[in-house]
Amino acid sequence: HGQMNSIKLILSGMVLNALFTAFSNFIIYIANDAEGIRSVTFWMMGSLAGASWSKLPLLATVVLVCLLFFLTQIRILNIMLLGDESAVTLGVNLKFYRKLYLVITSILTGVIVANTGMIGFVGLIIPHIVRGIVGSNHRYFLPLSVFSGSLFMVWCDILSRIILPTVELPIGILTSLIGAPLFIYIFVKKGYEFGG
Repeated sequence: HGQMNSIKLILSGMVLNALFTAFSNFIIYIANDAEGIRSVTFWMMGSLAGASWSKLPLLATVVLVCLLFFLTQIRILNIMLLGDESAVTLGVNLKFYRKLYLVITSILTGVIVANTGMIGFVGLIIPHIVRGIVGSNHRYFLPLSVFSGSLFMVWCDILSRIILPTVELPIGILTSLIGAPLFIYIFVKKGYEFGG
């Protein structure tokens, strides 16, 4: 019953995504501004083409601070995996930590998206793959997810620059083409459990 509700929720999300994407594409199609269309394409499909050394200090600082913070939270994150009742029994204030983690990940995501546009599926597929390899212990899972996600993005960027010889393919298209089938496979694979 719970899995059926999850499937309905995902399908509803896909339908809404298709509807709003169609609406957005219609607005782009009737627009008469070439520069505006390029700008919208950047935000919707993501790109690392605008990368520059001047942007690096802010991005590196935010990413490193957030990473270091979460590395200090390994014990709490592992306790949260035990379930709400066990976490409360062990004295973890779930409401506080969930809000704190939500704020920090929102800041991290906002800063990255502001510089790259939306690049989908990296945060969905890489952690699932890493969890399947090393398990759910955040001591190993968190650093390896960060490293694997970075490596995945580097290779996607290289491929997006060489697949089409005359233009650079937006990296968000490539990550979605790789990520969507993998995510569907992970979701429907029988016997998949959160703990790997």
